[in-house]
Amino acid sequence: MGARLPGRHRRASERQATYGEVVAIREFRALWYGQGLSLLGDQLAQVALAVLVFNRTGSPLATAAVYALTYLPSIVGGPLLSGLADRFARRRVMIVCDLLRALLVAVMAVPGMPFAALCVLVFFVVLLSAPFSAARAALLPEILLGDRYVAGSALQNMTNQAIQMLGFAAGGAMIAFMGPYRALALDAATFLASALIIVSGVRRRPAAGRTDGSKPSMWTMTRAGASLVFGDRKLRTLVLFAWLCGFYVLPEGIAVPYAAQLASGTTLPVPVITGLLMAAMPTGTVIGALLFSRFVSPSGRLRAMGWLSMLTCAPLIVCAMRPPLIVVLALWILSGIGGAYQLAANAAFVQCVPAERRGQAFGLVQSGLMAAQGIGILIGGFAAERLGPEPVVALAGISGVTVAAVLAMMWTESRGDIVARVRAQAAA
Repeated sequence: MGARLPGRHRRASERQATYGEVVAIREFRALWYGQGLSLLGDQLAQVALAVLVFNRTGSPLATAAVYALTYLPSIVGGPLLSGLADRFARRRVMIVCDLLRALLVAVMAVPGMPFAALCVLVFFVVLLSAPFSAARAALLPEILLGDRYVAGSALQNMTNQAIQMLGFAAGGAMIAFMGPYRALALDAATFLASALIIVSGVRRRPAAGRTDGSKPSMWTMTRAGASLVFGDRKLRTLVLFAWLCGFYVLPEGIAVPYAAQLASGTTLPVPVITGLLMAAMPTGTVIGALLFSRFVSPSGRLRAMGWLSMLTCAPLIVCAMRPPLIVVLALWILSGIGGAYQLAANAAFVQCVPAERRGQAFGLVQSGLMAAQGIGILIGGFAAERLGPEPVVALAGISGVTVAAVLAMMWTESRGDIVARVRAQAAA
């Protein structure tokens, strides 16, 4: 017992930041409010598009394809455009992206807009999210230092998931009254509001690029960022942990056909069941982030990453037994709770990446993450056409648990110096 006391004492001395500390920071509040507003509009738009496509086609593949369209543009332009967050002032990048997205979504909201044109506009709206997200992710560690970054990330993550939960759960009912075009108009207004909040709440900073004044090409920056992220074993493992979400986000992409299967055992209409299913994982993520950030020490979060990553996928395997709606919701909520491991992975990633290269690094990770989700959803829709939604969700769970177990072993071998660094910072 005596030999283990020092280790326990070090863990007990790790200071954890509070939510009150981070909310008191004006710039964080601006990023927090702006992100929340635009995300709320996006959820309404996603539900509207998914229900519209399924009603027109009755095809799980077509529904999943349109849902995947909100992820796939990152494959095309994300890695290149993310470098803008290091090349130009990050505040300016965020404002310009918000204004351009507001304009594009406003065009989408014109009644009678052809469906093909809507898909093209969605593509470019999502494409602009790459530099915006990279700039915001790179700016946050400059505003929140030490464990405040984890607390702020957790609060932002919980808020985002709560907004998704609200948007998805209420979206089906609201679309019945508002119609899809009004939902898109509301989405455009949220982008404008986000830009105004960033203008008023985030102070100007110079670009984080090179101090010698040189401006390498976007292609050169992309290659350098890829070399940084994938050339280091720890960073590579952390990136793969982030991309694991391609497995456990798959059920959201086939939520409409899954809801159609479940509707026979309940009096609820398909749009309402769809909203409940799409809200289940965000609900679990809110719970998991709250517990993980408030009751687990900074170093304990890093040690728990492997187990929690497996928890994100394991409950999905039970869907093979075709349980009723209430059980499916419980399983998906449990999966969302496991997703709290992403907080620790994100904090560890920040520890390992130089500040002046965070925009490109975060952008590459975010682009791959979006691509993994889009490809997973597209494959899920294709498979659901042939096997049905329940077996496809279960197969995603089996595959995800297998990959997560391998990553957990890799992380155990390489996490030592990061855990020591986090302990030292938290105890300071």
